[in-house]
Amino acid sequence: MRSIPAREIKRRGIGAVDEQLKKGPVYVIRNDEPAYVVLSREQYEDLLEDYEESLEQQVRASEADLQAGRTRRVTAEQLTKEFGLRE
Repeated sequence: MRSIPAREIKRRGIGAVDEQLKKGPVYVIRNDEPAYVVLSREQYEDLLEDYEESLEQQVRASEADLQAGRTRRVTAEQLTKEFGLRE
């Protein structure tokens, strides 16, 4: 992933990121550490779409488990005992 120091954005403005965004997300480096990720609107919308699709797949899988009887109802106390945890 591409990166740019925060001080470079401060010096040149957001235009310093524009060219790099054409190639994908850009890390903004602050204090020698990745602090932020800048995405184009299209990249952000793609990310949201993928996330929503993943959630829908998880719900469908959970519904399939429920229909197939692969679930059980237990209390927090039962789980605590089953996993050897203390309350």
